Amino acid sequence: MNIEILKKNKTFDGSTVIYEHQSKITNTPMKFSAFLPKSERIDSAIIWLSGLTCTEENFILKSGVQNYLQNTNTMIICPDTSPRGLDLKNEHDSYDFGSGAGFYLNATTEGYKDHYKMYDYISIELISILKDYFKVDKLSISGHSMGGHGALILGLREKNLFKSVSAFSPISNPTQCPWGVKAFEGYLIDSKDAKKYDATETLKDGLTRADSILIDQGLDDEFYPDQLLTKNLEFAAAKANQSLIVNYREGYDHSFFFLSTFIEDHIKFHLEHLKV
Repeated sequence: MNIEILKKNKTFDGSTVIYEHQSKITNTPMKFSAFLPKSERIDSAIIWLSGLTCTEENFILKSGVQNYLQNTNTMIICPDTSPRGLDLKNEHDSYDFGSGAGFYLNATTEGYKDHYKMYDYISIELISILKDYFKVDKLSISGHSMGGHGALILGLREKNLFKSVSAFSPISNPTQCPWGVKAFEGYLIDSKDAKKYDATETLKDGLTRADSILIDQGLDDEFYPDQLLTKNLEFAAAKANQSLIVNYREGYDHSFFFLSTFIEDHIKFHLEHLKV
């Protein structure tokens, strides 16, 4: 696979890099960013999935995550949130569907089914890039909002791929919230398929992890509880005997100010698991 470096900046003696490659799964060019710490041997990676409207750059530019990985053997990689460069029906009409809103699923509707396959892009192609291009063999996954939803479903359904899972303000029960209903109606022909892309429903089906999942949720989040439905996830986790750590943060919202405040906790959480 040909992977092109578009931009590279020295950061904490390591490198923050923007890459592009032609994806065989989305049939489009795809970009991702990464922070590579200065290390003789980078042996592990955290996959970060971003939220609605974000690109591959938002998190790597705003979170300050490089500071917490600089003296480690762990990189972080941040894929874009959808395919780009297309002109599908309704793709560019709103912020919460289509471009920038891939929802980390495999679409089945006309047009979208040929490109919007973000679940397979992450679980197959991006992981292949990590293993073959970057030579890492231990992986964890995290994300924010729509990306938190992606981290949860991938972490539960592909649990053998990931040492640990965390999320900030995840869309926890998308079949029951406006964002999720809109996305699933637009991407999926059969409404029954939506349940497998819903972390709460996945737990109800008995798919769990042996380790704890970490979540941070701001109590002044403008999308909590109506879009995020964190309590639904907690209830399903308790019924399924899935260990779930949910930190409710007084006064914090949905923004990168919230992420940057608590990202160190999540990095430490993943590093502990990646050492094993």
